[in-house]
Amino acid sequence: MAKTITGQRTVLVTGASSGIGAAVARNLVAAGHKVYGTSRNPDTVSNPIPGVTYVRLDNADYASAQACVDAIGDIDVLINNAGESAAGAFEDTPMDAVERLFAINVFGPVALTKAVLPRMRARGSGTVVMVGSMLSSFPVAFRTNYAATKSALKGYAMALRREVAPYGISVVMVEPGTIATGIGDRRTIHIGDDSVYRDEYAKVAAATRRNEEKGISAAEMAETIVDAALTVHPKPFYARGNRAPVVFALARLVPRQVVLDLTARIHGLRRVRP
Repeated sequence: MAKTITGQRTVLVTGASSGIGAAVARNLVAAGHKVYGTSRNPDTVSNPIPGVTYVRLDNADYASAQACVDAIGDIDVLINNAGESAAGAFEDTPMDAVERLFAINVFGPVALTKAVLPRMRARGSGTVVMVGSMLSSFPVAFRTNYAATKSALKGYAMALRREVAPYGISVVMVEPGTIATGIGDRRTIHIGDDSVYRDEYAKVAAATRRNEEKGISAAEMAETIVDAALTVHPKPFYARGNRAPVVFALARLVPRQVVLDLTARIHGLRRVRP
């Protein structure tokens, strides 16, 4: 059994006003930790969690990352959870939308991580958790840009882990599978009215909604994130949902094309060879 960090820790959870972030913050407060949660508008959080102090952070505003850290001071654990979901046809998505998605899902967490590292390094301890998506490991059509942002975040986490390890800092990647948080209702979608991809996109969208309705709860996913955040020597990678142990084992045993075909089938698409 993994050894858990003892004593109160100061934890910053981004995107703590709803979904997985709120569940993570709630668990950490219950465990006795000092928890800060981020929101673009802290004063307007509709259901604030007792025990959580809300601070301003806009992932697309990199200067707000340093301001956020300066307002808090020393942070023992950073959980980069905030992000935006997106779907649609690759061709139909304008470049400014692609850039915005990368700003929110990749560059914002990168800016915040850069802001917390100097204090962690000076103290000789700290943990950074990047919350990604299993779509990074199992990408599917019509989620191209979203999967790419989560893959970029994974690349940062895996490479940065060794870079900061000599200073007592752990970097961890967590990939949730399908989560029943209602995020599908907030997803940014780009599909043209006359798009040649519209019919197949509709199949993926319908399958995604069905899968999300059957997904694990935010509370279940939060357990894994909190465990990773508070383990003394955390593993580099954690995943939960979508029968993660089985599908990751399968991915190691079969050709990549088979994995892609199965992922497409789960999302309502037939196998096609170019």
